[in-house]
Amino acid sequence: MTQEETFKALVAHCKEYGFIFPSSEIYDGLAAVYDYGQLGAELKNNIKRYWWLAMTRLNENIVGIDSCVFMHPKTWVASGHVAAFNDPLIDNRDSKKRYRADNLIEEYLQKIEEKIEKEVAKGRKRFGESFDEAKFRETNPNILREKAKYDEVHQRYLNAENNNDLAEYKQIILDCGITDPISGTRNWTDVRQFNLMFSTQVSNTGASDDKIYLRPETAQGIFVEYLNVQKTSRMKIPFGIAQIGKAFRNEIVARQFIFRMREFEQMEMEFFCKPGTEMEWFAKWKENRMKWHVNLGMGAENYRFHDHEKLAHYANAATDIEFNFPFGFKELEGIHSRTDFDLGNHQRLSGKKIQYFDPETGETYVPYCVETSIGVDRMVLAVLSHAYEVQPLEGGESRVVLHIPAPVAPVKVAVLPLLKTDERLTSKAQEIVDILKYDVAYQYDEKDSIGRRYRRQDAIGTPFCVTIDHETLEDNCVTIRDRDTMEQVRVPIAEIHDRLVKATSLTNLLRNL
Repeated sequence: MTQEETFKALVAHCKEYGFIFPSSEIYDGLAAVYDYGQLGAELKNNIKRYWWLAMTRLNENIVGIDSCVFMHPKTWVASGHVAAFNDPLIDNRDSKKRYRADNLIEEYLQKIEEKIEKEVAKGRKRFGESFDEAKFRETNPNILREKAKYDEVHQRYLNAENNNDLAEYKQIILDCGITDPISGTRNWTDVRQFNLMFSTQVSNTGASDDKIYLRPETAQGIFVEYLNVQKTSRMKIPFGIAQIGKAFRNEIVARQFIFRMREFEQMEMEFFCKPGTEMEWFAKWKENRMKWHVNLGMGAENYRFHDHEKLAHYANAATDIEFNFPFGFKELEGIHSRTDFDLGNHQRLSGKKIQYFDPETGETYVPYCVETSIGVDRMVLAVLSHAYEVQPLEGGESRVVLHIPAPVAPVKVAVLPLLKTDERLTSKAQEIVDILKYDVAYQYDEKDSIGRRYRRQDAIGTPFCVTIDHETLEDNCVTIRDRDTMEQVRVPIAEIHDRLVKATSLTNLLRNL
């Protein structure tokens, strides 16, 4: 299957097995809004727990809060969202579809990169072990032609971004011959700015001064509570405040399943430090966050840093941790040095002093801040897309398996009596459930043949299956089957609790950080 076909199969699999459903599907759904089913909710909660404990339990100088979705409207004036939280919008007059102009250009550039990589792959196949990739890239005329085209368009794109030149966005699209994927035409409107914040009213009068926004990020809840947290917890600089919560963005084009949605969840941490030390902390948090990702065991080669060429209005340094999704390397987590932009602006607009007094040096200053921000939904998609495999078996058969890292898997173990008609086996299986249920997420399944039950557990990513058979009644041992290797071992019932807890424990995963 192609990557696109695999991705479509994954989306269908998520619905079929209770991970993720289109929201309001009985009413034909709501674009770019999804609900988490019974297994998806468990997976999502496990990922959040892994992040929360890594932040707040493993760092004595980081505490967590839970701020509200609704905030005073001046919050978003101070943060710059009212004035600057926009995307460049373009419409195709024939299809009546709406697009982000920057995304159209980025996709065009990505296609050029793909052409170059295909040319390199041909060279590698042609020359074998003697292939010199660096020299090939420097001398192959096809690559040089595509590279020159890429560099020209990329530079124009950067200039348009830096200058907020909407007319140049459109001109790049026209000059590159970018067509609408639906109508196939180049009948584009002018590019215009589109504010991404959802608005509503806080009362039923409908007056203009009742206007309030759904938060587009969770970070501002941390900034406006900085003083309360610092004083009540008696935190000393440097320290951090972490939060997990919902955010809302009226995306022009929400796509790629749960990668880009209008309602999503973020895990953000703001680390406050002394001005002048922010770049040191920026480097440390880059290393810390990459280690957290790689620790899940999904392959270090599937992650990379991408430093921002254009910085946001609040940052003096920024990088993304990108993950190799089925549709290419895309942003999974952002790490930003936000300077004192947020606290300083809130201080000016509110009239309240938001400063830190250093008792050791006698200095008073507005702290600088380094932010780490990861989308929970994107993290779920990263885990699922990496885990999904259609694996060939002997005899021409295959199985669908989710290789979800055991500590975050929604179900850790399946307890399976060999026959549901034998009360001795089902009774013994219930005894094992009673042993495991307080510490290990389990499923009890007695329907269908044992082979079909194994396949069902493979499909939802259950790392281990415990089978109770007639030998169990004699030797008090069970068979534990490993999801990934399909190997089976006999284990005494007295040992299965400690064995499974060790293999699936979030605590042991955290110990590796």
